[in-house]
Amino acid sequence: MRTDWLGVYLDGRTAARHPATIRLMREGIEITTEAPGTRFWPYRELRQTQGFYAGEEVRLERGGDLAEVLLIADIAFLESLHEAAPHVGSRFHDPGGRGSRLRWTIVAAVSAVAITGAIYLWGIPALAALLAPRVPVAWEQSVGQSAIEYLAPPEQRCADPRLGAAMDEMVRRLTAPGPPSPYTFRVYVVKRPVVNALAVPGGHVVIFRGLLERTTTPEELAGVLAHELQHVLRRHATRAVIQDVSTGLLLMALTGDVTGPLAYGLQTARALGNLRYSRRAEEEADTEGMKMLLAARVDPRGMISFFETIQKEEGDRAKALTYLSSHPMAADRIARLKAMAAAGRGTPDPLLPGENWPALTKRC
Repeated sequence: MRTDWLGVYLDGRTAARHPATIRLMREGIEITTEAPGTRFWPYRELRQTQGFYAGEEVRLERGGDLAEVLLIADIAFLESLHEAAPHVGSRFHDPGGRGSRLRWTIVAAVSAVAITGAIYLWGIPALAALLAPRVPVAWEQSVGQSAIEYLAPPEQRCADPRLGAAMDEMVRRLTAPGPPSPYTFRVYVVKRPVVNALAVPGGHVVIFRGLLERTTTPEELAGVLAHELQHVLRRHATRAVIQDVSTGLLLMALTGDVTGPLAYGLQTARALGNLRYSRRAEEEADTEGMKMLLAARVDPRGMISFFETIQKEEGDRAKALTYLSSHPMAADRIARLKAMAAAGRGTPDPLLPGENWPALTKRC
């Protein structure tokens, strides 16, 4: 252990710097300068104010406002101090522990990133899945209505009365055989050429003109509607919004606040516009949507034919990119729907008989 060190002493009253010889002893430090000579500093009266970081000189102080100061350039001085007086080591920084502290800092940082990632990947989705079935319908309606103002602004909605009546009849036909629903369903046709459809929490469905015009029969659109209505009824859309928008919206859902979500309308709309449902949610919407069609005696081949058309266009990204990004098609999904349709009983009843469907889709 090294006991003698060189440093600089300041008396606290003047700016004069006095070269000093410093000796480490068990109970304190002995400091020798040319004038006024030798002095003794007990460890219990000292405080360290510098020397905690690599490259920084050690600074020890003693006294009040006009404190005496001792400066030592070599950080190894602190290691020797801990060896000379281990009983007071907690008062002074130990550079020997820097490596372990750095390792623990790295471990803590990595752990924080891992925990944050785990919460994002599993914690928030799990909480959203637990919460979605329990949120009040009024809360969903509030979130959905605020999002509709951005997804389907009034000036972009198709206001044609014949088309609106056709949408209402389709919803009535699809929902009539099922149990009473807490939602009042409403379909918005938006005058935009994109091929897409969106389920919005609270009973709203947005159909874009591009998708409407791609259907060749009302049964094809009914298949799309049945699928989207199931996203609402199964609360897939609600769960996705809670998961994707923000922690603030999650807290609002927990507290049942029906006014706060209004402030999240734009965020909710963006989340729904970029939404990709899980494979499980898509398969559930397929299955329950097909059951809805069969119960309503709507020809299930409409859903299958529309999905087959979209699947064929999967290679033509310019035509079907938007719908496929949120509703990725897979051959096994269509095969499952065909099997369900083949097992259905009864003869389908015409949907919108006497209506010229191709002409109706152009009324927007």
